[in-house]
Amino acid sequence: GEDSWISGIMFRDTVQALSEREKKIMALRYLSGKTQVEVAKEIGISQAQVSRLEKNALGRIKGKL
Repeated sequence: GEDSWISGIMFRDTVQALSEREKKIMALRYLSGKTQVEVAKEIGISQAQVSRLEKNALGRIKGKL
């Protein structure tokens, strides 16, 4: 219904507001199913940085929705 349509727009807008690095991390983690260690190796940062960026991105997404 209309609520679902509005939620979809809000989600899309929220994801578009993420940095390119955050978008890549989220895609690799949740669309490709990779671990934080695998993502870290692929994009050339530490697992701790992946964890921090992922946590921040999820917090912003949850905060907007």
